[in-house]
Amino acid sequence: MKILPLMRGMAAIALGLAALHAQAQSAPELAQQKNCLNCHQIDSKLVGPPYKEVAAKYKGDAGAENRLVKKVLEGGYGNWGTIPMPANPITEAQAHLLVKWVLSQ
Repeated sequence: MKILPLMRGMAAIALGLAALHAQAQSAPELAQQKNCLNCHQIDSKLVGPPYKEVAAKYKGDAGAENRLVKKVLEGGYGNWGTIPMPANPITEAQAHLLVKWVLSQ
């Protein structure tokens, strides 16, 4: 049963490489590439809320990052009005990178 620890180690390496790949691209570049900026801006409302308002709403909320990552990946409805946010075709590592950036605004 020495194979199981080896497989866990390989899985951890793969996850680490995926996270590094996501970080190789800056969050603003990723937001542009994934069309986030078609609905969101940093300072002004388009379809969705401005990133500065999102950051202000969740400031000091320790669980915000994980909840927002889930919302980015799965979509959501009702937190900022009646227009739903669709699920986004990005990796979990990319979603974490984007959410950390949004919360830093």
